[in-house]
Amino acid sequence: MPTPLSIIPYRSGLASAFAELNRAWIERFFRLEDADVHLLSHPEASIIATGGQIFFAMDGERAVGTAAAIRVSPATFELGKMAVSPSHRGQGLGERLGRAIIEFARAEGAALVYLETNSALANAIRLYERLGFVHANRPAPSEYARADVYMELRL
Repeated sequence: MPTPLSIIPYRSGLASAFAELNRAWIERFFRLEDADVHLLSHPEASIIATGGQIFFAMDGERAVGTAAAIRVSPATFELGKMAVSPSHRGQGLGERLGRAIIEFARAEGAALVYLETNSALANAIRLYERLGFVHANRPAPSEYARADVYMELRL
């Protein structure tokens, strides 16, 4: 019988999976930028310690997907660093991870969750639209050169 896929919050033993899953997709389509390297190298300090959370899609004991709720302010989170292993795409894990981020932000009292992505990632954009995100004007310049799409979800 197949192992059920589950979504779990961060634990320190998963830091390397967070980095590996994200490096794989970023390097496939783009290049790692300084902001990527910082978040992927220091997830506990840059995400968890600042009031955010990282969720993982697990196939048994193996992390096959991840997404981060990055606290920007008391009322705002960024949905960032979402990645699903190619072997597990098409199983709804991106949507489950996105919903976990939204539920976490809502429970933390957030009024807004935003994300930045690239227009070449059409499947990701459709996923974000299904989750309720809408295209909006970027309120400030992005720290990512590849980010040409800004979307937000008002909670």
